[in-house]
Amino acid sequence: MKYLDIGTSQLKAIGGYDTAKEISGQPELWGKILDKLEKERDIITSFLDSTLNKVEKIILTGAGTSAYIGLSVEGFLQRNTGITTLSIATTHLVSHPQDYFESGVPTLLISFARSGNSPESLAAVKLADNHIRDCSHLIITCSEDGKLAKYESDNDYLVFLLPPESNDRSLAMTGSYSGMLLTILLMGRFDKLKYLKKTVATIKDSATKLLSEKLGQIKKISGLGFKRVVFLGSGPLYGTAMESQLKLQELTDGHVICKNDSYLGFRHGPKAVVNEETLLVYFFSNNEKVLQYELDLVQGMGVGKRPLKQIGISMLEYDIPSVDELIVLGDVKSGVIEDEYLAVLYIVLGQLLAFYTSLNFKLRPDSPSETGAISRVVKGVKIY
Repeated sequence: MKYLDIGTSQLKAIGGYDTAKEISGQPELWGKILDKLEKERDIITSFLDSTLNKVEKIILTGAGTSAYIGLSVEGFLQRNTGITTLSIATTHLVSHPQDYFESGVPTLLISFARSGNSPESLAAVKLADNHIRDCSHLIITCSEDGKLAKYESDNDYLVFLLPPESNDRSLAMTGSYSGMLLTILLMGRFDKLKYLKKTVATIKDSATKLLSEKLGQIKKISGLGFKRVVFLGSGPLYGTAMESQLKLQELTDGHVICKNDSYLGFRHGPKAVVNEETLLVYFFSNNEKVLQYELDLVQGMGVGKRPLKQIGISMLEYDIPSVDELIVLGDVKSGVIEDEYLAVLYIVLGQLLAFYTSLNFKLRPDSPSETGAISRVVKGVKIY
């Protein structure tokens, strides 16, 4: 059996078996999530119907990788519910609850967590209940044994458990991230089930293409010897860019320093980090108007220091001379997939770059931190 084009025995020897398997298993996981949501349709619909009719604010939260899910879906949820929606990490909520929780504003707190055992995750839901008179909870998590999955509130709450294989064994979140992201995008949209099934099928097919036909290309890019990587994404893909930079830094144990930004934001100073040792990664939007801004930035990269290499990922083929390699995953027949769903798909590129670059540094992707500075569940956090 092979994962990411490497045999099982070799993966175990180099400490990359769990990470490789979990990255590879995402397309299948996404299908199982859709099936599970359908099976739990009635209880989900009942909770959302009663909750969304009374709340005036939605807060999306999580720690680290789990927090970045909110960045990809806050606009989507606000657009589809008409309710003010904010993405605020638990690491902000715990230290400054008074800045985000309003006592008299009915609020839905949506918590994302892989293990559900991070100290901030549990503290955030308790603080919300203490600070807000009417606070409902939607907990989306991957571990039925986690403290968050077992949380009970006097207010309305619903816990949605992802399929067991979403609970990554490796240090870095991969399937858990894309799985929770897809869950919140699909949840409650049962009136659009036919469209959603087609969308999930498309991103599954595109991810399978990335995980098979494009591996050689990504391996080669990972071996270029870059010391800096910048990921750029707009709107929902900004969250993808942020998660990608964390993933590559985590799996290379900080040997590669990464940044992320929006295309328009990158012009305002951050562009200064680009030098001849920098890999630039572009996550291209499917929205034609947004794409215009993105291509303007790419063209502007000809001014100033030249990066080592510029690569991009898109669903459609574009003629962009300054991009050295464009990874195209779809075609006109696949239709226009909304950027929210591209966020689920595109993160696989960030994960693959991180995995292969980790191997290039002779690290063990399942546990890349040689000093133990980072761990699967954060330690040493004291809640006051």
